[in-house]
This record gives sequence, structure tokens and C-alpha cells, in this order.
Amino acid sequence: MNSLFVLIVAILWFLFAYRWYGKRTIERNLSEPLDTTSTPAVAKNDGIDYCPTHPLVLFGHHFSSIAGAGPIVGPIIAAAAFGWGPALLWPLLGGVFIGAVHDYLSLMLSVRHGGTSIPDIADRYVSRRSRLFFLIFVQLALIFVVAVFSALTAKTFISTPQIVLPTFGVIPLAMLFGLSQHRWPVGPLWLRTIMAFGILVLLIYLGYLFPLSLPLKEDIAYITWLILLMIYAYFASTLPVWILLQPRDYLSSWVLIVGVALAIIGVVVSHPWLEISGVNSTVDQIPLFIQWRDPEIGALVPFLFIVIACGAISGFHAIVAGGTSAKQLAKEKDALFISYGAMLTESLVAVIAVLAAAAALRWHGNGGVIATMKEAGPVGVFGKGFGSFTSFLFGTQGGTLVGVTMVNIFVITTLDTTVRLGRFLAAETAGETFQILQKNRYLATLVPIIPAFLLGITGAWKTIWPLFGSANQLVGALTLIVITAYLYSRGKPVRYTLWATIFMLVMTIGALLFLSFDFFAREDCQYALGITALILIILAILMIKEGVALFVRDRRRTP
Repeated sequence: MNSLFVLIVAILWFLFAYRWYGKRTIERNLSEPLDTTSTPAVAKNDGIDYCPTHPLVLFGHHFSSIAGAGPIVGPIIAAAAFGWGPALLWPLLGGVFIGAVHDYLSLMLSVRHGGTSIPDIADRYVSRRSRLFFLIFVQLALIFVVAVFSALTAKTFISTPQIVLPTFGVIPLAMLFGLSQHRWPVGPLWLRTIMAFGILVLLIYLGYLFPLSLPLKEDIAYITWLILLMIYAYFASTLPVWILLQPRDYLSSWVLIVGVALAIIGVVVSHPWLEISGVNSTVDQIPLFIQWRDPEIGALVPFLFIVIACGAISGFHAIVAGGTSAKQLAKEKDALFISYGAMLTESLVAVIAVLAAAAALRWHGNGGVIATMKEAGPVGVFGKGFGSFTSFLFGTQGGTLVGVTMVNIFVITTLDTTVRLGRFLAAETAGETFQILQKNRYLATLVPIIPAFLLGITGAWKTIWPLFGSANQLVGALTLIVITAYLYSRGKPVRYTLWATIFMLVMTIGALLFLSFDFFAREDCQYALGITALILIILAILMIKEGVALFVRDRRRTP
């Protein structure tokens, strides 16, 4: 099958879905946005966290925060395990009918409740106990995300010193852009964007000319980078959002957007072939379908829906939507473009990632998918596939460097946003008991920073890593419970989210059951992971119980 045909169908499908399902169905029937209503960004504008923002800039911030490497890594792993068919089908369907709805309604729900997080809103529409369960669980998940992404970024700085200069060089550039956007407007947004993006591209080029590495042993260099990243994340969390976090994410988003455009052009020019038949000695590409069960990942159902999170549905997106994005939305009618649109864009990135692995690379041998996965991981696979697409522009090696840079430049955007989200959650979890965390953002930022640093410096995050995908998807399922409860309380149709809630609960609980059994059944029985998986299952069951109780109570009240 021609990859160009697949890409054209995917693009048309996402455009159609945005207009038909997003705008004419979800927006019209469920949220009914009104620009006459002041958003929290306007009503609570404090110039620090609440700040009305141009929709294009907010789209860039939101997209950078939710994307990272997720929509590239997950789909490539799934394609190599199960085939390119399942790896394409889930982003195409899940992204439209579950992920984008989940993201959009999370944003709107937070906007309608003063910019508070989804776990905090659970108190009103599910129960007080569900709020406590949800807040604690999400706070722990965010701490883990900070630990993982800071550790991975520190390791990337050591292995790829070429990205150090652009990663840190973009910080003063972003601050200047933020000042020009909110304090000293100079020229239209499009002109400032082109100028700033040009400087960013120059920084990337200089990074490859002058790679920066610390003259230290690898373990000492790792700790040093980890400390520097935590210091950066601390300031990104406490400084006004418009001066660093927002413009940095906005400028970074253009790296991936331009990269996607280059990949599309590359597919148009090269239009490599997608293999249909099964894997055998005569086939040297990932086929449509490989197997129902991968020995390392597990069964296609439920693990396809766990491995591919970003690009289809990810619980982390709801925390971003109800954390930073809701506090910057200037008008309610911009929410669909920012959240539903960003999710579909991420799904398109997932499609391109699958094509890069399945159409542009061979399956066996040197330079093939298997060899590259073992040597450089999914990011390396994407880089080589991107290099193959764009060889007519940069040459294969140059295109590979561009593809890898696209992914690496995004890793830190998730880190800084997550620390800020952790600060918000710390303040909400503290409630009236520890008011100092609500009033002092400098102290509240330490809540996610300190334990994340300890997890990163000790390497303890590696122990919990096998459960991260399931935990993240469980956040999405629990968020859908809250959204469905809200729609039900408002007399809105729940059919658009109820089935998605049930589906994601079944998949996440099923995955956790498989994982817990595997952890206990191994020869080197991993009790800690097995017990943690069971705790997550219990949390999900308790949340389901609270949600069902809401419907039962309401029916009893109805004469």
C-alpha cells in the first residue's frame, strides 16, 4: 500500500473529524462555549499563573506540553510489536473519538470551575473521597513524570551533547519573546515568530557545530545535569507563565510543526510502500499485522491501548488542560482549536511516526527497524525514517539528525510544565490544612521537585517505570468518570463519554491485572511492582464505586 495514500486519508480524516465531530457534535451539544463569559484567565488575571493569551501562542504551549516524545515513541514500539495496522488504527479512531474529546472537555470543565484541576473538581461531581484519591494519585504520577523526564534529559545531554546549546539557548530567546508579546509588543505575532524561530534554528545548527559536554565522569555529569534541570524547572514553575514557560513551549512547538510539514513533503516525494503480507524471509518491512501477543509487551488487547497513549488518549493531557492551559484561555470559543486541535495534531504525528518505521525502514539487518530499535531505540528509528523521507532535502544522514533533534528538543518542554502542574496540585491537595502551600508558590514547587530529584539521582524511577503507561492511562479513565458525572449533572448527553470511560477502564484495569500477575509469577518475584499494580486497581475500583453511587443516588431522588 502506498504510504502517500495512507497519509492523505489520515489528514482528510482529522480535518473532517475536527469540523464534524469536534465542532458540530461535541462543542455544540456538550460545552456550548460563550465568549460573553469571562474565563479564569481574564477574571483572575494575576500576571503569574492566570494570563489571557493569544490562541496561537496557547496552542503552541499546550501542544508542546502534551506531546513530547510520546506520539513518536509509543506508535513505533506498537508497530514493531503488532504491525503498522493496529498502530495506525488506534490513533486514527482513539484520537478523534476519545482523546480529543477527553482533552477538550477537560479544558472546558476546568475553565467553567475557575481554572482548578480535574481531580479537585471531582469533589463536586463525584464525591469528596474521590477528590482525595484522585489528587494524591495524580500528584504521585506527576512526581514520577518529573523524575523520568529529568533523568532521560540528563542522559540525552550526555549521549547527544549537540542539543545542549539549543536547549539552554532557547531560554533567553523565549524570555525576550515573552516580553515582546506581553510587555513590549514589536510588530505582528507572525513576524516575531519567524524571527524567533529563525534564531532557534540557528541555535540548533550551532549546537551541532559546537557540542557541549561536561568534562566529568559520566555519573558525575549525570548528577550535574540533573541538578541544573531541576533548577531550571524550579524557575520555570515560579516565574510568571508568560515570560518563560509559555513562550518556550510556543517556539518549541514550531520545531515539531515544521518537522511534520517536512515529513509530509518527504512522503509526497518518496511515497514509500507499506507492506501488507506477514513477516517472512522475503519481506523486509513491518507488515500490516504481525502477531496477537508480543513476548516483551504482552497481548495486543489491552496493551496496544497502553503503549500508544500520546497520539490516542493520555491522562496527562487532562492535567495539562486543567492546569496551565485553562489559566491562559482568553475566550471559551478558542478551546476547541487549542485542545481538540492539538490532540488531532498529535495523532497526525503518531501516524507519521508509524510511516517512518513501517514504510521508510527495512525490518531486518543493519539500519533496519530491529537493529535500530536495539541500538538507538524508537527515537533512532524515527530519525532514520525521517532521514529516508527527507533525503532529497538534507541527505539521509542530515535528515536523520533533523529527525532526532525534533524529538530531543521536546523532552524538556514536558519537564517544566509538569513541575508547574505539580505545584498547582500541591496547593489543591493541601487545602486549608497547609495554607502556606496555597499562598507560597516557591515552597509549593518543592513538593514535586524534591522527591523527583531523589528518584532521579538514585535511579529508583526505573523500578516503577513498567507501571507508568498503565498509571497514565488510568488517569485518563478516571478523568472521563469526572467528565461523565459533570455532563450527567447538567442534563447533557453522556453517550459521548460514557462508552469511552468504560472502554478505558476495562483496558487499564485489564493491563494492570496482567502486569500484577506477571510481576508475582516471575522467578525473581517483584513484590513491590505487583502490590503497586494491585493498589492502582483498587483505586480504579473505588473511583468506579463513587461514580456508580452518584447515578444510584440521583435515580433514587427522581420520583
